[in-house]
Amino acid sequence: MAEISRLPGPVMDLWEWQFDGACRDEDQDLFFHPEGERGSARRRRAEAAKAICATCPVIKECLKQSLAVREPYGVWGGLSEDERAAVLAERGRASRVG
Repeated sequence: MAEISRLPGPVMDLWEWQFDGACRDEDQDLFFHPEGERGSARRRRAEAAKAICATCPVIKECLKQSLAVREPYGVWGGLSEDERAAVLAERGRASRVG
């Protein structure tokens, strides 16, 4: 009989955490900036999205996933695309040093 304990679980198991996201019933436009949005308007929108993230029971899973796939747009796991890029850049520097 085949050994199945090492096989990956069902795909649903990998994504089920998303059902618990605080953003699930929110307007997705809050989490993704429209083309050309700059300055204070962009900051206010991102801060409103981050406030929702701050209440989220799956914020850690969301951030982990967004960093793993290098999500290029939007607020994920409480971080903007620029903040995630900075985290990834720091990880890259740390891995080259250490």
